[in-house]
Formats: sequence, C-alpha cells, structure tokens
Amino acid sequence: LTLGTALIDMYARCGRVHKARAVFDKMQQKNVVAWTAMIAGYGMHGFGLEAVQVFSEMRISETRPNDVTFIAVLSACAHAGLVSHGLDAFKCMQKDYYLKPRAEHQVCMVDMLGRAGHLEEAVQFINTDIQGEVPAAVWTAMLGACKMHNKLELGEEVAEHLLQAEPNNSGHYVLLSNLYAAAGRTDKVEIVRSMMKSRGLKKQPGYSLIEIGNQAHLFCMGDRIHPETMEIHAEMEVLMWKLREVGYIPETDSVLHELEEEEREVAVMFHSEKLAVVYGLMKTSHEKPIRILKNLRMCSDCHTAMKFVSVISEREITIRDKH
Repeated sequence: LTLGTALIDMYARCGRVHKARAVFDKMQQKNVVAWTAMIAGYGMHGFGLEAVQVFSEMRISETRPNDVTFIAVLSACAHAGLVSHGLDAFKCMQKDYYLKPRAEHQVCMVDMLGRAGHLEEAVQFINTDIQGEVPAAVWTAMLGACKMHNKLELGEEVAEHLLQAEPNNSGHYVLLSNLYAAAGRTDKVEIVRSMMKSRGLKKQPGYSLIEIGNQAHLFCMGDRIHPETMEIHAEMEVLMWKLREVGYIPETDSVLHELEEEEREVAVMFHSEKLAVVYGLMKTSHEKPIRILKNLRMCSDCHTAMKFVSVISEREITIRDKH
C-alpha cells in the first residue's frame, strides 16, 4: 500500500498520469492516502473532471476523505475551472464530514473563484467565510487573480493587505510590479522597485533543471555560462522563427515597458525553461519525453510557448514549477 501510493505520487509528479492510474487500478487495497494521491495527481495536470470522478469513487467505496483530500479536490477544480464542482466539494466537507476549513482550503476557494473570473464572489468569500485574520496566502491568490484578469484597482487594494501581512516577502512586490507593468503603469513599477530596494529585498532568481544522461543541467535566464551556450542560442533563434510561423505571439506585458517591443521579445525568449527545453530537443531522441523542473512559477508566455514547441516538435514536454 505504501509503495503503491509512493509510485502514484512519483509518476504524477513526472507527468506520467496514465502510469499513476495504472498503479492505482492494480492496488488491491486503497486507503485515504492512496485515493488522495490519485486525485492530486489528476489535479496538478488539469484533469479536473477525472479528479472529481475519483473523489466520487472514493466516497462510494466508503473510504472517508480527510482535509487533505479536500485540498486536492479543490485545487483540481481551481486549475480546471470547475467552479460548481468545487463549491459542492467545499459544502460536502463541512456538511457531510464535519471538517472545518483550514487556510489551505480557503486559498483553494479564492484561487478557484479568481481564476474563473468571479472576483466579486472571491472578495465576498474572503469577507464572509474567513473568520479572523485573513491568511497571506489568500491575499496572494487574490492578487494573482487580479493580475490574470487585469483588475488594477482591486489588485492595489489586495496588495495593501498582503504587504501589511508579509512586508518582507519579495514575491509579493514582484507580483504587484507585474500587475502594474501589464497595465502600462511604469511609474508605479518604479515605486514598487524603490520599496523593495529600501527594504533590501531582491527578486528570487529563477532557474530550470533538465536531466540528460544522468547529468543535471541548470539554466538561468539569459544563461551564457553553459559550455554549449552558442549552439543553444542559435537553436533558440531557429525555434522562435518556427513558433511564429505557426501563430505564436510573445506575451511581453510583464517585461519592463521602457524597453522597445523587440527587446522585450528577446527578454522573454531566453527564460530559463525555454533554454532548458531547447537543450532537451538538441540532446534527446525524438521519442523521448522532455522533463524540466523550475524553482519559480512559469510566466504566461513560457506556458503558451511550450504548447507550440510540443506541437511543432511532436514531443511530450513536462515542466514542473514549485506550484
């Protein structure tokens, strides 16, 4: 039982959800941890309906879900846009299983409503369903939703709460700066940068890892340290040309607006995960999937670009970020 559950988790984290499901189906015994691992595995890859189905099967099997199970279900619903299923699950945990929502459940609810564009409902949830001090993670989810849907005024209100709660978290300032940058408010971007500088805060550097031939290769944004930098950059130029041919348009909203558009496109071109995927394409055979690990959340441009790369290269690409 323990080994089977560990395999489900491992395969899911490596992007092999069908393998995780195969192990799950072969298990003669399943406890709440095994069921939860399978739900979480589907959820992290956006298979929300499958996650909800497994949750239904779990209840039919009379295995009692715990609070972690509901975090997995709510997270799956958030990433798949299944708001009604998520609301049902949130009610279910309280009415059917008498579980009291924790901060993690509240974050999932705000994230789910925010991603789906229901920002007013998300604000109402924060004001009515959360007793006492609102966790900083809830405000972070709300600010992310404001950036996603370009709600500048609401985002500023949320950021005020967030920075009061965690004034020394550089990630919050970066998120607010990106919100201003997307809205073209370079004056506000400079103010946020000054706030960071006055507190001695720096943006956490992003990096991506790819393992080839049992050796890990690390890339940072604009990396020129790798011994094959020239070849990688040349291949990147070719790849970007191919992507544009099939309709890819770089998303440069969050890049510094004092740069010219062409410079901004170059800036997003050399993000660490793009460099890693190009190296993977160069060094692995066509039938092998490419797997990359990143320490920070992927930007929307890289997320979009990777879909195009997967199509034109006919390769399976899995990129895990810390979320």
